[in-house]
Amino acid sequence: MSRPQLASEELIIEAMNYLPFWTREGGSIVREIVAADFVSAVGLVNSIAILAEVADHHPEMFIYGWNKLRISLSTHDQSGLTELDFELAKKIDKLKF
Repeated sequence: MSRPQLASEELIIEAMNYLPFWTREGGSIVREIVAADFVSAVGLVNSIAILAEVADHHPEMFIYGWNKLRISLSTHDQSGLTELDFELAKKIDKLKF
């Protein structure tokens, strides 16, 4: 499977219109989630891990505090944002937590 090219600025702006829970931080998009408790935060990480593995696109995820999760998406081999990031963000947003 060929890897997607970097997204244009116009495509990034358009895609971000459909991702209201995400913010752009340079060459990444980021979402912060406050889970109900520690176990819920870990469960969310595991659910995202399955989505990421199926997509062959792996985010950086950090659990901090006792119930907070920070997810950062970027296409590392392109050093920026591609359609893979926006597709995975949409799938993450569909998870029930």
